[in-house]
Amino acid sequence: MITGGAGGMGVATAKIVGRDHDVVLCDVRGDRLDAVTVELEGLGITATAVVCDVTDRAAVESLFTTATGIGPIASVIHTAGVSPSMGDAGYVARTNALGTVHVGEAFFATAPTGAAIVNVASMASHMLPDEVVPSGAFPSALEDPERFMADVTAAFEIAPAEARSGLAYAISKTFVRWYSTSQAERFNARGLRIVSVSPGSVDTEMGRLEEQAGAGAMVADFAVPRWGTAEEMAELFAFCASSKAGYLTGTDILNDGGVIASMRERARVAATA
Repeated sequence: MITGGAGGMGVATAKIVGRDHDVVLCDVRGDRLDAVTVELEGLGITATAVVCDVTDRAAVESLFTTATGIGPIASVIHTAGVSPSMGDAGYVARTNALGTVHVGEAFFATAPTGAAIVNVASMASHMLPDEVVPSGAFPSALEDPERFMADVTAAFEIAPAEARSGLAYAISKTFVRWYSTSQAERFNARGLRIVSVSPGSVDTEMGRLEEQAGAGAMVADFAVPRWGTAEEMAELFAFCASSKAGYLTGTDILNDGGVIASMRERARVAATA
C-alpha cells in the first residue's frame, strides 16, 4: 500500500514495489489516481486506487479493509503529507502527524507478521533545536488527538504568523520520526517493523513548492548541489519495506544529499573560528 500514491514519490515507489506485488494506492486526488493507475497498468503492474484522506480515521480504516480484501499486506509506504505552502499550521500538523497515526495504527491492527511500514519524515525535522519541539505532547496523539493538536498549536504560536506553517511542518515531521522510533518495540511484539526516512529537497511538484522558501538555496549550497529525485527516494523506501531490511526498525534514515551534515560542520567551524 502506498499513501500519497498520486504524488511523485508515491508513483516512483509503486513502479518499484509493483514489480513483484499488487499495489493499493491512496490519495485525496481521485482524478490523478486514475491516471496513475492507467500508467502502472501499462507497465504490467496491478494497481487498485482508493480515494482517501488520511486525516479521516474512518476513511483510513476503510482503506485497509479494501487492501486486506485483496490480500495480506506486505508493506505500507506512507508518503502522504503536505508542505508549508499547502495550508495553515493546523492543516499541516493534522495531515502530517495525525495522518501518520491513523495509517500506522490501522497497519498495526491489520498487517500480518513480517510486514513493514515506512513513514516519510523530512530533513526539516533534523534542523529544529530540541527546546522548540513539544515532544511531551507527542504521546497524546495516540490517545487524545484533539489535546495533541491543542498542545502543538501552542508551540507554533512562538513563531510569527507567516512562519507558523513552516514550524508546523518541521514539528509534525519530527513527530513522524518520534512515532517511528517510539513504537518499534510495540510493533515488534506483533512481528512488524516500523521505520522512517527523512528526504531532503526532492524534485517533485510538492518539493518545488518550497523552492523559494529556502529549499532552493540549500540545494545549491551544500554537500550534493542538486535536488534529489523521486526515484532515489523510492529505491530507499522499497528497500526499507523489503525482507532484505529485516533487521531494520525503530530508526530514521536521513537521505538529504548531505545538507544536514554540511550545516552542522559549517556551524562547528564557525563556532571555533
